[in-house]
Amino acid sequence: MTKICCFGELLLRFSPIANGEWIRQTSMPVFVGGAELNVATALAKWDVPVKYSTILPHNTLADDIIHYIEANGIDSSGIVRSGQRVGTYYLPQGTDLKNAGVIYDRAHSAFSELAPDKVDWDAVLQDTEWLHVSAISPALSANVAEACRELMAVASAKGITVSIDLNHRARLWQYGAPPEDIMPGLMDYCDVVMGNIWAANALLGIPVDEHIHVKGHTADYLAHSQATAEAIQERFSRVKVVANTFRFDTPPTGLRYYTTIFTEGRQYVSPELLTDSVVDRVGSGDCFMAGLIYGLYKTHPPQEVVNFAAAAAFGKLQELGDATNQTIADITNRYSPITTLS
Repeated sequence: MTKICCFGELLLRFSPIANGEWIRQTSMPVFVGGAELNVATALAKWDVPVKYSTILPHNTLADDIIHYIEANGIDSSGIVRSGQRVGTYYLPQGTDLKNAGVIYDRAHSAFSELAPDKVDWDAVLQDTEWLHVSAISPALSANVAEACRELMAVASAKGITVSIDLNHRARLWQYGAPPEDIMPGLMDYCDVVMGNIWAANALLGIPVDEHIHVKGHTADYLAHSQATAEAIQERFSRVKVVANTFRFDTPPTGLRYYTTIFTEGRQYVSPELLTDSVVDRVGSGDCFMAGLIYGLYKTHPPQEVVNFAAAAAFGKLQELGDATNQTIADITNRYSPITTLS
């Protein structure tokens, strides 16, 4: 059976209650995640054949994690055993990965020691028709970035569809090479791109209007989304689909959300979704990516694709943990009665 293969670093997220309450309670929740695993978990939940590829050490902790992955219906045959430790990070409850409160503890993790010519990518990609990666992996080191390029080149040569999430983690790009020197070389292999207008600027050097927030109108953001998508397609000729997300805080605790996809010369826009509160921001973008892959994999019409992906991401905001547990019915019932933005 052909599968979607999601490749990236598995991370354990420690999620302390803020202001030291975790110390008084002597308790701190731990979630198994990582952007690409979150995508794989959602796809498996939606009955899409999926495998996951990462680097994990030979120890009982990693054994437990692999059993957890398999229990979620994900093929673990792409996991390579090597190295000494699993990467972790700490994020106070209710915040997201762009927040200054995130603390990474992933130095010398098994995945961070990945280098070119270390993995048999043909074996990893066996029975694969779609490869998904993210911009998080090449942010770790020059060696990991080159290994990602190596994997994507092998996939491209096999005619495998390649998607990438342009998730920008400025705190990770610390090895001396700016992202705009690294990411374009990976984009040359990509068919589907997801991100936002600011990530496209930071990672690819695509122009962004510095005064867009001053304008603040939905129509301005949508026009910018199309301009960014067109610039990406003009520069990277293989790209067929570009998706952009827009997430704005609405004080004191709410959020406004909508998304776009651009394909075959036309932009499609999701409904605008509003909430007064958020349970957990982590994994919402990954859920959108999973929804995007799901819709394209099933060859759904573009409007249906963007509606489903946006509703999936929005629903994830009300779930604790890294990966979604929403069903397809949960998601489609959320967007079906809502009017799409124009």
